[in-house]
Amino acid sequence: MKCLIACEYSGIVRTAFEKKGWDATSCDLLPTEIPGKHYQGNVFDILYDGWDLLIAFPPCTFLTVTANRHRWQKQLDALIFVHKLMTAPIKHIGFENPVGVLSTYIRKPDQIIHPYFFGDAIQKKTCLWLKNLPPLIYSLEDTLFERKTSIDPEYFIYNSQRTKSGKSKYSVYGKLGSGSGKERSKFFPGIANAMAEQWTKFLQAEI
Repeated sequence: MKCLIACEYSGIVRTAFEKKGWDATSCDLLPTEIPGKHYQGNVFDILYDGWDLLIAFPPCTFLTVTANRHRWQKQLDALIFVHKLMTAPIKHIGFENPVGVLSTYIRKPDQIIHPYFFGDAIQKKTCLWLKNLPPLIYSLEDTLFERKTSIDPEYFIYNSQRTKSGKSKYSVYGKLGSGSGKERSKFFPGIANAMAEQWTKFLQAEI
């Protein structure tokens, strides 16, 4: 089975699918950080090459709700880019993005998860838009039928005058701050492995 990972330079998701036997190719304007099949260039150059699965991570810079009037044209361009990918002639498609304007101008996400649901100690709302793919399965607690997949998220504690305790917290992910866009854009291995594991089984059952 052939899988295209669009807008990924880290190679994290591509590697997860390679381990499940996929012929996986990542694509980004940047070179890959993990050796493997990677197309450095425009995703539309290879989008119509007969993929069984497309997973895309469009840059969220102009897809957030904070875009102002000076960024409207770039936001529109970003939405058109996403729409072209979402409507590509590929049977199975999964899109990831933070909470943003895709919910308003395209459609609501099919699932909202956090990395800590899948073993990465980060609290960060992660939205998935799915076409012919099931939502990812996770467990926040041990039950009679399944084992817990989540861990407790880590927080950065700082002094604050806004709380009675004098302390506040935010996700360690926020510690990266502005200017860390490349680092913040890397996907989380736990979710990547869940995608590869669960969606591979789903597509194999379909064959």
